[in-house]
Amino acid sequence: MTSHDRQFLRLSAAARGFVLIALVAPVLWSRDSPALVALAAVGAAWVVGTLIQARSGWPDATTSTLEAATVGIVCGFSIHTSLAVLGALSVPPFVAGLRMGWRGMLLALSAELAAVVAIPVAAFGALTGDQAFGAFTWCMTGLGMGLIAGFVHATLEQETDPLAPYHYAQALIRELIDLSGGLSSGLEPVALGGVILSAVRDDLPAESTVLYVPRGDTLTPLITKSAPESGAGGTATDELAVEAWALSRPLVDGRVFAFPLVSEAGTIAVVAGVLSDRVDLRLIALEQKIAALGEQLAASAVHLDTALLFASFRDAATAEERRRLAREMHDGVAQDIASLGYLVDALAARAASPEQAARIAVLRERITAVVAEVRRSVLTLRTTVGTSESLGTAIGAIARNLTEVSHVPIHVTLDERTTRLRPEVEAELFRIAQEAMTNAVRHAHATRIDVHCQVHAPAATITVTDDGLGLQQARSDSHGLEIMHERALLIGAHLTITDREAGGAAVTVRIPEQSGDPSSVASDNDAIVSA
Repeated sequence: MTSHDRQFLRLSAAARGFVLIALVAPVLWSRDSPALVALAAVGAAWVVGTLIQARSGWPDATTSTLEAATVGIVCGFSIHTSLAVLGALSVPPFVAGLRMGWRGMLLALSAELAAVVAIPVAAFGALTGDQAFGAFTWCMTGLGMGLIAGFVHATLEQETDPLAPYHYAQALIRELIDLSGGLSSGLEPVALGGVILSAVRDDLPAESTVLYVPRGDTLTPLITKSAPESGAGGTATDELAVEAWALSRPLVDGRVFAFPLVSEAGTIAVVAGVLSDRVDLRLIALEQKIAALGEQLAASAVHLDTALLFASFRDAATAEERRRLAREMHDGVAQDIASLGYLVDALAARAASPEQAARIAVLRERITAVVAEVRRSVLTLRTTVGTSESLGTAIGAIARNLTEVSHVPIHVTLDERTTRLRPEVEAELFRIAQEAMTNAVRHAHATRIDVHCQVHAPAATITVTDDGLGLQQARSDSHGLEIMHERALLIGAHLTITDREAGGAAVTVRIPEQSGDPSSVASDNDAIVSA
């Protein structure tokens, strides 16, 4: 018997006992002997039903139907002498609902209703108005209790079903797919952020505007817009944005302003900026304009929150899939190849000739190389930015791991500020740097790799240089450069891959400071692969 079966049995026994006590008490008080005999019969039927459910292998449908029919028969025979027994009709639908859900409840209700009507009609000719009303009332009570029991059954079954979360996730994902087609603004956070900043710049003469989104306990710049000649912004907007986020209200400090975007879910983002020094602050009602902007952008805040939630879900699903592939490779392919290595070692111990021994030795070297390659692939799949302190920290970790596996020294130089990039941007930059380092180890046969990581959010530049063979003729089965190109396009970055004069190759990926301006968003020509 499973745990939820035991729960159902306890609930059924409690319901039977409670109703039996509630019916027996007034019968004893009124000294209604026929009703007391009938209730004794009902109680005996319930005891037998409880024992059968606890110890027998009978199907639930059979036991529930028999119990309901028995109660209906007893009530049908006693209905002409006492109506007090009819309350027992409320129990069988409830018990059947607990065991089998709404289908069982309807089965039990039908069985007892047929019995309580057919028996008196066959034995006594007809039902009086009071008898018919009493039977109907208690059967309807049983229907209501059965519906409640069916809900309890479904809830307990769902809690114990290991596939229940997946079924629920399937329903939600299908609903999301259906809904996404009707989203007029799309689900791209940067595009939605650009719309918000454009609306702000239309109403306020700002030299620089920044849209911040929460990331854990900090704020991360999502998008920045500023005039080409402007050097405004930076630390001033960062500090005021954090304060506006913490207080959840607009703030103004001289020419610097910040105000939160709020929806039903709370503070979604913070808009901050610096007004042009050519504007006379006495001539504009800055506080009133900011308050009006907050109300005007309420719908945009909901759009942005939806896009950020979708991006978070997508990133979590991608990370989980990478971990799953890493587990399968480690537990499947890697173990199988290692087994081949043991077999080759056994063959080498019984080599028939020196030539055969030499060939087996070459095979063993190839297997060792393949095992090392699989280990690198597993490491690549499992390593993510995740909860690392920064993007540079994550790149440093993968560099150390690659050095341990390949014995190629990788030197990482970091130039980072405390403000972080958006999670999806960090993830793509990390993968580009990882692919560049792996290619230098695997294909360029480099003896030294240098990585420089500069992150001044929302701008960033990562450069990977090596002393290897430089750019080679692309193989038909190699897609590394194409994948790096696609990753750069996803986040609006510029990717450059060139040969170095001193030998080797240099890979540079750069996200410009003004990542919200259309001119700075990468196009197909921005990701350059040059020889």
